[in-house]
Amino acid sequence: MLHRRCCRLAFLAAVAFWLPLALQGQDRAGEKGVLQGRVEMAVQPAATQPRPGVADLGAGPAYRPRDDRRVVVYLENAPVSAFEPRPTDLRATIDQENETFVPHVVAVPVGATVEFPNSDPFFHNVFSLSKTKRFDLGRYAQGRSKAVRFDQPGIVRVFCDIHSHMSAFILVFAHPFFAVTDAGGQFRIDRVPPGNYTVAAWYEGEVRATRAVTVPPTGGVVRLDFRVR
Repeated sequence: MLHRRCCRLAFLAAVAFWLPLALQGQDRAGEKGVLQGRVEMAVQPAATQPRPGVADLGAGPAYRPRDDRRVVVYLENAPVSAFEPRPTDLRATIDQENETFVPHVVAVPVGATVEFPNSDPFFHNVFSLSKTKRFDLGRYAQGRSKAVRFDQPGIVRVFCDIHSHMSAFILVFAHPFFAVTDAGGQFRIDRVPPGNYTVAAWYEGEVRATRAVTVPPTGGVVRLDFRVR
């Protein structure tokens, strides 16, 4: 009996010693990584010139050139678990200001809603003929806003039927591993599980560059830079 008790105490002591180490190993294996870097534009995008609209009545619009330097960086082969449907109440905004969609590019997860306020002192119309999401919000005046919910992944091109030079992109993702570059070309994608991935840099309608990257089991920051044309 004494021998059994001693063996049991020894076993419990061993478990007490090794279990925290095992759990620490699981934590390390489950640590998330960060993809961080910069996208360099090889060529300066040409400015889009405004075209007269039916509501302009000969007046020159206070046109603001759109920001064409935003790049969307994302995982092409995201972890399987990332594609599980998740409810979201995320809301993004694309304003209509000085005959320009601001921002020019928005990236959202499936289920997100995008608001389209009109900040101009004249009517606008927002529509899309994209397969991912077809919609037409009709014409509405300054101070009003309409919204669209995006329920499947894909690329949506947005236009105004009054001002034909206006356009914007909405990229809808089935996973959370994406980012839009800031004014300096910087991006950051958080909470990426360990693994091997292909990362894409999308710009103005197409993927311009891809890179292979490995997030180690210990997580941490992985530097990843692109140069796109």
